[in-house]
Amino acid sequence: MAIDKITTAAITDGTITSSDLAAGAVQNQSAFKNIIINGDMSIAQRATSATGKTSNGYYTVDRFQAVITSQGTWTHAQSTDVPTGQGFAKSLKIDCTTADASPAASDKLQLRQKIEGQNLQYLKKGTSSAESLTLSFWVRSNKTGTYIAEIFDTDNSRQISQSYTISSANTWEKKTLTFAGDTTGTLNNDNGDSFECVFWLGAGSNFTSGTLSTTWTSNTDANRAVGQVNLADSTSNEWYVTGVQLEAGTSASDFEFLPVDVNLQRCFRYYYKKISTDNYGPLAQGMQIGGTDCMIQGYHPIKMRSSPSLAISGTWSVESGTTNATFSLSGNRTNLFGWSNQQSISATDGSAAIIYAGNDGSASFSGDAEL
Repeated sequence: MAIDKITTAAITDGTITSSDLAAGAVQNQSAFKNIIINGDMSIAQRATSATGKTSNGYYTVDRFQAVITSQGTWTHAQSTDVPTGQGFAKSLKIDCTTADASPAASDKLQLRQKIEGQNLQYLKKGTSSAESLTLSFWVRSNKTGTYIAEIFDTDNSRQISQSYTISSANTWEKKTLTFAGDTTGTLNNDNGDSFECVFWLGAGSNFTSGTLSTTWTSNTDANRAVGQVNLADSTSNEWYVTGVQLEAGTSASDFEFLPVDVNLQRCFRYYYKKISTDNYGPLAQGMQIGGTDCMIQGYHPIKMRSSPSLAISGTWSVESGTTNATFSLSGNRTNLFGWSNQQSISATDGSAAIIYAGNDGSASFSGDAEL
């Protein structure tokens, strides 16, 4: 069968236009095109709601950090309020509970995600072939007006900002912003924080008194968030976001939905939390090694970004032979692939040892290797 000649008219007759091809739509079809992890807000290991927040922290949705510098008090929550018909089930909601209508010069309010340099090398930053980036997301707020999104290069202290407008109160709107490639400043090829994708929600005059940096420049704080509205000026204010996608190129492609197990594994690299919902649920095992010591070792779900900080809550116990003791981390030992602990307990050498949850059914164990 003869194949018809491909012409601009023929392309236009279909669903692909010649402008789509010129804009690089084909390159956007690669797997894991989204630099942002958990952009659909579907994973929230720490909590689904956190109240009374006045400082920096990872509170609910994985990989998204609140930055709060003396600008109000906030509730962060994983919400089911999402744009209709777009495939999203969750969003991140930020709700003002104590207002700050007159922020001091150094005050700021952000939501950000930090990104490892080794995941960004294909952007060719710092070369003449540097890739542009396109940020797309769905946003909703009762507070209309100008907002700022920013890409910050922490390796070279460089940044670029773009403004967007929330036009209609309490209405989901899709925003698309393109940031030019940066021919200055290569990114470190390591597991450190090289890029930050920043959503500004409030800013004092230290960050708003200049001219917005819509091209890559060495950082000048006064140029970072010019025009930003103050989401903290009323306890009626709230802001939702979902479908956050940052990808190479000058056009936005459809959001890349990942299977929940894949998304969860990507989050585990930075943080995981094991919660024992069953009384006496096991955590790790080992053996008695001599005297009153037993060596117990467990494993993280995957290899983490770096050696994590470990934390426990609730009641955990260690048992060797028929002897029991309360389990503690004893100095918060950490290890990239697992952890070990010598626990004082009298039992026969070689006896099996196990750490298990107490009978409250709410014990948790976590590892934190966030950037």
